[in-house]
Amino acid sequence: MTNGHINPANVPDIALKDGHSIPQVGLGILRIDDEGVVPVVESALEAGYRHIDGAAGYNNEAGVGRALAASGYNTGAKRETLWVTAKLRDEGMARTLGVCNFMPADLKRLHGETGAWPAVNQIELHPTWQQREVVAFCKKHGIAVEAYSPMARGADLNAGDGTIEKIAAAHEVSPAQVILRWHIENGTIIIPKSVHADRQRENLDLFGFALTADEHAAIDALDGPTRAGHDPLTFTYA
Repeated sequence: MTNGHINPANVPDIALKDGHSIPQVGLGILRIDDEGVVPVVESALEAGYRHIDGAAGYNNEAGVGRALAASGYNTGAKRETLWVTAKLRDEGMARTLGVCNFMPADLKRLHGETGAWPAVNQIELHPTWQQREVVAFCKKHGIAVEAYSPMARGADLNAGDGTIEKIAAAHEVSPAQVILRWHIENGTIIIPKSVHADRQRENLDLFGFALTADEHAAIDALDGPTRAGHDPLTFTYA
């Protein structure tokens, strides 16, 4: 495993149906206030992140902008290397259109009304909540799957009566890295959140080891009936 700065070239891009590509590993910034997000984004950029997942509803987009400006990623060639996700912006500035929490019925309705499938569907996805029906539908229609809460907000680190810990020990990596590596090998885009620079680097450092087929299957077998977050069918921010 490596330490310090991660070469962004080590992080694969996922090709999207609209011709753009997105770095497979990004930084989630939900529930970080506008002042606190500035050093978090700055340390992530320093670590090698080139994908920031934000939203107007997080009330910290101004802070993200200040961090990009301070780091020189707000304009020019450096800005072109950076993927920034926003949500609920109707200002004609989006280059790629995606959705969050869309189930197959929602995606079918969207396609029926617009004639198009989105490029990305961001859903809760982790070893104990794999949403295989949704993932299969997205893959069938060329929709990239992006996982939020990729570790179930930490709950899956202890999943499977020690399964994750045993795999981590075998590779001399952390349980978090094992779960994130599982996502990487599945072709899923991931946006783990951390406000700590060392954990940010750890969450990006996923390319110096690979799971065996048996290890990957053992994590597949952890799928269960319990989500970590809200049910998109009943939850609203309004």
